[in-house]
Amino acid sequence: MRAEILHDAEQVRQSLSLLRRRLDWDVANARLQELNEKAEDPNLWNDPQAAQKLMQERTYLDGQIKALTGIQSELDDALELGEMAEEEGDNDTIDDIQATMAELRERAGRAELEALLSGEADGNDTYVEIHSGAGGTESNDWASMLLRMYTRWAQKSGYKVEVIEEQSGDEAGIKSATLLIKGQNAYGWLKTEAGVHRLVRISPFDSNAKRHTSFSSVWIYPVIDDQIEIEIDESDCRVDTFRASGAGGQHVNTTDSAVRITHQPTGIVVQCQSERSQHKNRATAWNMLRARLYELELQKREEEANAAAASKTDIGWGHQIRSYVLQPYQMVKDLRTGVESPSPDVVLDGGLDEFMGAALAQRVGGGD
Repeated sequence: MRAEILHDAEQVRQSLSLLRRRLDWDVANARLQELNEKAEDPNLWNDPQAAQKLMQERTYLDGQIKALTGIQSELDDALELGEMAEEEGDNDTIDDIQATMAELRERAGRAELEALLSGEADGNDTYVEIHSGAGGTESNDWASMLLRMYTRWAQKSGYKVEVIEEQSGDEAGIKSATLLIKGQNAYGWLKTEAGVHRLVRISPFDSNAKRHTSFSSVWIYPVIDDQIEIEIDESDCRVDTFRASGAGGQHVNTTDSAVRITHQPTGIVVQCQSERSQHKNRATAWNMLRARLYELELQKREEEANAAAASKTDIGWGHQIRSYVLQPYQMVKDLRTGVESPSPDVVLDGGLDEFMGAALAQRVGGGD
């Protein structure tokens, strides 16, 4: 059989073996059986919060186990078919098997990484907050490119995306935006994206076609449920209302429905303008503040204070986690892991899995 097929098959086997160990295979199967039995209890939903937590754990374990067994079954079938095709000299089938092996290798690698998402809030939905740095229109345009990048990544990953707030730039792009990304492990995947992102390119806004460097910051924090208690003294907070900005037409809001909350002890600011109702925006903003304070506590407990501080300091040189160079050459490089891509267009269209996976593996392994 072709060397490429055998090589990919061995990589798949290694990923599956590691995944079994990380899941503690026998324990995971026993726990899933236990959860399935509890899910059939007619009294389960008498306590909706406990039931929801049980069902989330059940969904996660069921997904991990099915992913592993499914990949293993497809691997066995493909290798068996490959041996038959080789005996018959069926090169077309062998080409198909080679493509299948490459796809199985990617799926096994992703499943292996997802097994690392065992943090307290990794399975939760997440907020993605983007702020442009100094530089006016150029930085605002870069922030809008990041907004599109994360939206495209989420859509390709099967997540739902909602825009919580968006502040347009004076001429182009955005000054800030907050996304709510919903789906299993959304926070776990995105948490390593927090930090400053640097863009180098020939500015489309410069008539002299000079090269410009722009910065924008990204902040990631998980959506938390009512089971996690976060104490907030409302006297520590300043609540402001303002008129929501929008695209015009039917989106114009003529009332001060947008809400901004400033938590003075920490300096955390959240805002929401996604609803026409000030009451709904206020409720969402309070939830966002609770989530931000919870993330702050998580960072302290995980001894990630330095990484957390980096994303909230000056948005400029010395704090970036990743560089995106479009001119004079093309390269995206993660400054923490060393992972590089020669295709910025693919990355900016949501091709982030390689960067996220490397950063996640490094973080779990105690790299930074």
